Amino acid sequence: MRYLITILLAGASTPAYAQHQGHAMSGDETVSPATQEQSACEAEAARHRAMGHAVPEGECAPTGHENDNHSAMDHSQMDHSSMHHSQMDHLTMSQDAGTDQQATGEQVDHSTMDHSTMDHSAMGHGGMPADIPSGPFPAAAGSGPASAADAYWGVEAMNEARERLRHEQGGQQYFWFQGDRVEYRSREDADGYLFDLQGYYGGDLDKFWFKSEGEGSFDEEIEGAEVQALYSRAIAPFFDLQAGIRQDFAPIDRTYAVVGIQGLAPYLFEIDAAAFLSDKGDLTACVEAELDQRITQRLVIQPRVEASFSAQDVPELGIGAGLDRIEAGVRLRYHVAREFAPYIGIDQEWRIGKSANYARNEGEDPSVTNYVVGVRFWF
Repeated sequence: MRYLITILLAGASTPAYAQHQGHAMSGDETVSPATQEQSACEAEAARHRAMGHAVPEGECAPTGHENDNHSAMDHSQMDHSSMHHSQMDHLTMSQDAGTDQQATGEQVDHSTMDHSTMDHSAMGHGGMPADIPSGPFPAAAGSGPASAADAYWGVEAMNEARERLRHEQGGQQYFWFQGDRVEYRSREDADGYLFDLQGYYGGDLDKFWFKSEGEGSFDEEIEGAEVQALYSRAIAPFFDLQAGIRQDFAPIDRTYAVVGIQGLAPYLFEIDAAAFLSDKGDLTACVEAELDQRITQRLVIQPRVEASFSAQDVPELGIGAGLDRIEAGVRLRYHVAREFAPYIGIDQEWRIGKSANYARNEGEDPSVTNYVVGVRFWF
């Protein structure tokens, strides 16, 4: 019976003995508390060195705390495998430092630790705002030369380079020619034709601009023909001021002084407006507006309006004072190439006021509808 009780007590004491295997050596050999402390410290130091932390030699030397009892610490039950060293923050480091302090009784020197291998992105260091400079620029910022290249290459060399740059980036002379409307007109009384040509030669600011327009009916004399020669000067990014002369060849020869503007108005309206003063003292004006609306990259519809005015009656030309005539139409063109586009359309002309009376007196209809087929081109 006594033998059975002894066996049961020995079995009950086995778990407690297993708990202290991390602090005592196996067998009946007795280990002092100081030796256990030093073993625990060396284990902690080895762990820190594996993490890349510099631990001074002699950190685990015996101190005056040999009698501190660490046997209650169950290191064998601590799960170190789940610790991710790259995600350790400074709080954990502080706890480790505290453990080292308890083990060694000394203050841990963080200046000796190797922080180059530590993942600071997981330590909450992000989002630290940088200092934004404020206030005026320092005086030294504007104290340099107007062009630093002049000091290095020389003024003459840089002036030559700048002149060449201006020439290559907008200083060239261009020639451009456009047939805006070259068309056949089918109408009730007699089929006719119309041509509207323009072009220029020059640079970005100054150009020589020329225009020519005429119309008539087949098997009849030409109804009207004119040519304009103009000096054009850019006065805004999209507008030119034009001045020159206009010469009419039909229905009668007459010369005019011309002042006008031409360009691209807001919402992409192409505007051409001019006033004409004849050698007989007659003052007239004309305004044209066009708008290109793309249906596809090649198919374009273009509404167009033209209005003519006169400051006085000009009976020999069939022009009445005030609003002389209005022409409105729409053309649908297809760009075979960017420079060549055939089109079809419809165009309506109205003679207004006294001009309509002049037309009736000549046996003409003051309102005419034209069905047009033509081509627009440029080069």
